[in-house]
Amino acid sequence: MPPKAPSADTAELVELFKSIGLTQSKAAEAAKNPKSAATLKDIIEKKQLSGKSLDEKTSVLLAALAVQGSKLGEDERGYAVDAILDGRLKSTDQVSAAAKYLEASPLPVDQADFDKQCGVGFSITAVELAGKAKDYVAASTATGWANLGATIGALKSTDLRWANPLELKNAVEAAFTERFGAKEAAKPKGKEPKKEAAPKAAKADATPAPSVSTSVFSEGFLGRLHKPGENPQIHPHLREQHLAATGGLVYTRFPPEPNGYLHIGHSKAIFVNFGYAAFHGGKTYLRFDDTNPEAEEAQYFESILETVRWLGYEPWKITYSSDHFDKLYELAEELIRRDKGYVCHCSGEEIYANRGGDERGPRKACAHRTRPVDESLAEFRKMRDGFYKPGEAILRMKQDLESGNTMMWDLVAYRVLNASHHRTHDKWKIYPTYDFTHCLCDSFENISHSLCTTEFIASRESYDWLCDALEVYKPRQSEYGRLNVTGTIMSKRKILQLVKEGYVNGWDDPRLYTLIALRRRGVPPGAILSFVSSLGVSTAASNIQTVRFEQTVRQYLENSAPRLLMVLRPLKVTLENLPEDFVLHLEKPLHPKVPALGSTSVPFTRTLYIDADDFRLADSPDYFRLAPGKTVGLFQAPYPITCVSYTTDPATGAVAELVCRAETEGAAKPKAFIQWVAAHAPSGSPVRVDEARVFHQLFRSENPAAATPDFTADVAPHSRDVVRGALVEAADAGTPHATSAQLVGKECVRFQGLRVAYFALDKDAALACLEEPEDVVPERRAGDRIVLNRIVSLKEDSGKAA
Repeated sequence: MPPKAPSADTAELVELFKSIGLTQSKAAEAAKNPKSAATLKDIIEKKQLSGKSLDEKTSVLLAALAVQGSKLGEDERGYAVDAILDGRLKSTDQVSAAAKYLEASPLPVDQADFDKQCGVGFSITAVELAGKAKDYVAASTATGWANLGATIGALKSTDLRWANPLELKNAVEAAFTERFGAKEAAKPKGKEPKKEAAPKAAKADATPAPSVSTSVFSEGFLGRLHKPGENPQIHPHLREQHLAATGGLVYTRFPPEPNGYLHIGHSKAIFVNFGYAAFHGGKTYLRFDDTNPEAEEAQYFESILETVRWLGYEPWKITYSSDHFDKLYELAEELIRRDKGYVCHCSGEEIYANRGGDERGPRKACAHRTRPVDESLAEFRKMRDGFYKPGEAILRMKQDLESGNTMMWDLVAYRVLNASHHRTHDKWKIYPTYDFTHCLCDSFENISHSLCTTEFIASRESYDWLCDALEVYKPRQSEYGRLNVTGTIMSKRKILQLVKEGYVNGWDDPRLYTLIALRRRGVPPGAILSFVSSLGVSTAASNIQTVRFEQTVRQYLENSAPRLLMVLRPLKVTLENLPEDFVLHLEKPLHPKVPALGSTSVPFTRTLYIDADDFRLADSPDYFRLAPGKTVGLFQAPYPITCVSYTTDPATGAVAELVCRAETEGAAKPKAFIQWVAAHAPSGSPVRVDEARVFHQLFRSENPAAATPDFTADVAPHSRDVVRGALVEAADAGTPHATSAQLVGKECVRFQGLRVAYFALDKDAALACLEEPEDVVPERRAGDRIVLNRIVSLKEDSGKAA
């Protein structure tokens, strides 16, 4: 049936719409919807645009307004039309924003606000766009080309939404190419060969890393945060100065104390602060809160920065609270001059008693609270000049002793410490407290969003009080729930106790949940970000079991780790019907569903090794692996094998070697397949593993802190197994396959041992091949030592050795 001819009225509308510059097809499209067509006709008639022959771009914008602005009043629509005609609105995105703005804010229009909300005057060169895209990708959680769409979408939520969409897409693709390499073209899908008995723990796609959801930054707690400049100020000019300094961008900070190593809980703070700013096209400081020289060490500064970078983030600026010591001191004197600070000589016991003591009685001011300003100022300078010893004098803030909030009970601002500072050395005898330093450093650095965990909710009042008392820019503190992983310890003090008392072998012992320990264990940084992202961000604390964390790691590795044949406890097999010199080289993929990982060649010979757990003497109907007289398949090998005989160790009675027959002709398909590796010296096969370390839960319960007399009573008596002599396929290299990660180290050599577990090289390994140039074929050398850590099992286990 031929298409229905348009009505005379429709044909008339099409001609009218063509008269303003629309093409035939676009004019016909605009005429289809009666409501928007009537609106466009009204625009043309009221503005007398018929026959004006506008350029096609302008006419398309008018047609878009007819659709987007059909609910607008006549005056508001006229204002939008004028903005299109005079060139202020240049894209359909701007027209859509203008329609929404005018619907919510009828005339008269705040011109400056309209321009800001609708991107009027936005201009960016190709070079500037490329630079912004590159900076954003470098600071983002993107882990590969699978994140391209999410990254473009995130940038469109910033001021770059007004950039040309095609130019933006090209700029982001160029940044991805520079960071991740060229994007491989998708291969046509063919019928996948039926798998044998491979592990079911593999659900992979074509990318080595799962994407990290960015919706966490636009929804829920983070999605409801204020916009830059909306945080209230005691004086309007403070807001104006702040916005002038930041350009209206989001500014966040990650402010760790350099008195220990970061743990899994800190990964959430890093993700939230760096991720939120990056999502909004903003900037993030790494600020070391170095106000306690007695506890700070260089190793902690170095480790914190390396860990942030390992997780994939690069600070916009690296700063220190000590950068501001001079300015903080000046403000402390100013606080005294305003009679909002005083020097106190009370002991800790006296201060506690004045706050109500054990009985929580009425509070009372200390005798020094009313001392004259000049006297406090003189005393404070004596503190500065070393007149007092630690504990003899403190500077306190004069807050509100009647408040129900303990954080308003005249907190300490400065104390005397006889300690040399790592940066200022012996310049200072006094050091500011966190409660005095943190909010002021946030102010100095123009932080728009001071994001912290909920234990600081009570501190928000004193945070605001101090900024207002000194009449400086006041950031907005917002609190989210912290991340806790059950079944482990994250207190720095308690971890240090575990180290000192020998329960673990250092802060990076793979049984701990410090980030350096997880890194050493082989956990990829992308898996940690994926885990944190999946939890979301809210005001509720996240108390997550370790099994859930390990499941996230397992899912991540399923998509990224190459798979190698491995036998943990080797049992020698001789195939009696094959010649001594028989060798068949088999091509096998390193991952059946991730072609990008490539393939390798493994030898199949007369002498093989299988895992001792895959053979037993006593057969049964429900046992499908190898037994005397029984046939079993070998993963990706051409022939099943049948056990003919076996020998035992005279000393132990354990089976020492099997004699089998390769079923080279007419064998039925076996019911089970087992892993194996072949002995073939010219190929370097098999690779012998000196130590495979298998870690279990360090603590017996989900809440070690509840144990009596203390948490060490909950330490499991056995949390590590060491298996010696495991064998791995040579994989054309003599060593397990390396995968990419931030700050490449030995732990980046990760693989799945088929039917065993996921493993990574430990830092104790010594492998000359890791130091060789890429064009040199690596091989095992004298003195090399292969030490593996089990990252996670293939499925949740009960703590038994693999």
